[in-house]
Amino acid sequence: MEVLVTGGMGYIGSHTCVQMIQAGITPVIIDNLSNAKIGVLARIEALTGVMPVFHQGNVQDEAFLDSVFAKHDIKAVIHFAGLKAVGESVEKPLEYYDNNVNGSLVLARAMRKAGVKSIVFSSSATVYGDPEIVPITEDSPTGVTTNPYGRSKYMVEECFKDLFHAENDWSITLLRYFNPVGAHPSGTMGEDPQGIPNNLMPFIAQVAIGRRDRLSIFGNDYPTPDGTGVRDYIHVMDLADGHIAALNVLREKAGLHIYNLGTGKGSSVLEMVDAFAKACGNQVPYILCPRRAGDIAECWASTDKAERDLNWKATRSVKEMTVDTWNWQSNNPNGY
Repeated sequence: MEVLVTGGMGYIGSHTCVQMIQAGITPVIIDNLSNAKIGVLARIEALTGVMPVFHQGNVQDEAFLDSVFAKHDIKAVIHFAGLKAVGESVEKPLEYYDNNVNGSLVLARAMRKAGVKSIVFSSSATVYGDPEIVPITEDSPTGVTTNPYGRSKYMVEECFKDLFHAENDWSITLLRYFNPVGAHPSGTMGEDPQGIPNNLMPFIAQVAIGRRDRLSIFGNDYPTPDGTGVRDYIHVMDLADGHIAALNVLREKAGLHIYNLGTGKGSSVLEMVDAFAKACGNQVPYILCPRRAGDIAECWASTDKAERDLNWKATRSVKEMTVDTWNWQSNNPNGY
């Protein structure tokens, strides 16, 4: 079965492609390589014995998408392609709306023309904004988002909801995931952001390997046990398996399906720094800075619905997240 994977060369997409191949699913990857490296393909092949089909292009390019659908017998789409940094989105809102929202609409049009009406969308827990109650369930309010990145994900969700209400033969799955971290346990694949990392774990890893002097922790005055932000960190391999579970269960099941993918537990920034120090055997230097625009105090997922409907549950620990990240970073100090 051929499944189109947009953004399939990126961090989450590439790990998902490995798990797809090992599950007997054929990924057809498209990516514009704006935040990914071509060397990922060889790593996927080394792990799976299969060189994935790759087309370089942009989800905003409808003619390009049409050509890809014409070349393949695509049965479903997993849509990862999108800009994803909260802080950057505050500085570049137009780029985020154009890439994330417009790109998703162009993709949906191309899918409809090709007669492919099954999509798993990479959404985000940011659609919940600053939650009043944790853990967050799928029924928690959405839309009061705190940054353009979160708003872009919320807007795409609303567009897909309206599409389903107009054409109810679609299978649309919205996966709201929390904070992906970790790397493939082989140490050959992991997160390799371009420029300065916007997410916690790759920044910690680059400090630990000596590429950066110290970590900046934004805010130590939140109403949390140690004052730093609390998040639900999920191992990227668990996340990849969650996408395959959703694809297997829901691909041919018309409906609007919404699931949280997380661990159901929260960890603070300082707890993650401490866990990483244990994994790498060295202290991780850091400084405390003022809060960052758009950040919230704490959020973690209720995972009951995904466990019940998809028979999926995150199983990897914080220790595995940090050990696998360090294994990747220490084996690949400069990334791919």
